Amino acid sequence: MRRFVEALAGLLALTGLPYLAYVGLYWLFGPEGSPAEKDYDAEPTVSIVLPTYNEEGIVETKLEELVSLDYPMEKVEVVVVDSSDDETPELVEAFFADRQAPELTLIREEERRGLAVALNEAYAAASNEMVVKTDCDSRIADDALREAAANLADPDIGAVTGRNAEALGGSEVEEGYRDVQAHIQTLESHLDSTLIFHGPFSAFENDAIVSIDEDSIADDTELALKIRKGGDRVVFDPEIEYKEAAHSTFRKRRQQKDRRAMGLIRLLWRQREMLGGYGAYGRAVLPFNWWFMIVSPWLVMGSIGLATLGGVAVGGPLGLVVPAVVGGFVALGSREKLGGLQAAYSLFDTQVSLFRASLKLLSGEGDGTWEIDEELREVY
Repeated sequence: MRRFVEALAGLLALTGLPYLAYVGLYWLFGPEGSPAEKDYDAEPTVSIVLPTYNEEGIVETKLEELVSLDYPMEKVEVVVVDSSDDETPELVEAFFADRQAPELTLIREEERRGLAVALNEAYAAASNEMVVKTDCDSRIADDALREAAANLADPDIGAVTGRNAEALGGSEVEEGYRDVQAHIQTLESHLDSTLIFHGPFSAFENDAIVSIDEDSIADDTELALKIRKGGDRVVFDPEIEYKEAAHSTFRKRRQQKDRRAMGLIRLLWRQREMLGGYGAYGRAVLPFNWWFMIVSPWLVMGSIGLATLGGVAVGGPLGLVVPAVVGGFVALGSREKLGGLQAAYSLFDTQVSLFRASLKLLSGEGDGTWEIDEELREVY
């Protein structure tokens, strides 16, 4: 029994060491804000890419937001790539019918082939210097384009993403995780580049854009990773803010997170040759994300399983206290009733999603289409 306890303690310590290393780096360096040499006089032409699929209930609100941004609209084009079978494209055309600026490029797809295929089409059609990708069910800050342009004025930087300032719908679990994630991405960006890019707002140098895999389910992150592979840094700037709709119910939030996790895990595996190269990106950022997304979830689940088996072997039914405690932690956390421990639950919840995503990928799941969710449309 003693050896079992020692082995379990060692496993748990091994699971936590990379996180402690990142916390230590953050504490030592204390980076804040964007790592870019910002130039607020930069005012490039901008192509805003907006993929749509059956968005007739919210697309006009999104377009109103875009044309009201603090940026000269004569320097902006909106590229809408649409595969809807509702009135979305007609609403888009009507919205721009009497406007001089911004210009509209509407790409109508005859069939729905997946988001990655649609984005490749839209990026190829984008004609301006800076390309911004956003989603219909998100909101971006008025100064987002100016902040992005200031970052991309740095010649070393080819892409920039921003911070989720608020989870629309009021999910504390999602907000708690995003706060932790923002600290991690700030550190990564100061070390070299960050991994995860966010669909509600990501901006790219047009010249740096390359095609993404047609079956990608981590399209924004994949494009950023490939830009870093091409030699430019890709960074996170917490001063670029957006709001993203998030599910308030446990089951739907799990589905949303599982899908994102599947995309990230598959991308890391497909680009595994980047480990060890590309400066601190391949020697620190990617190894940490490999640990967090691929190795750690199995260790966490394995630790719970071993603790349960060991407890039952020694104490019989009393050994079930381990899964009971874990179950109580999940039950309270999913209902956002853990108070100061809610952030810890957010991290654990992400590990569960990553573990589930690994199992789904191993079983052959994962395609490039996304499902319409009316709850998120109502939140928006």
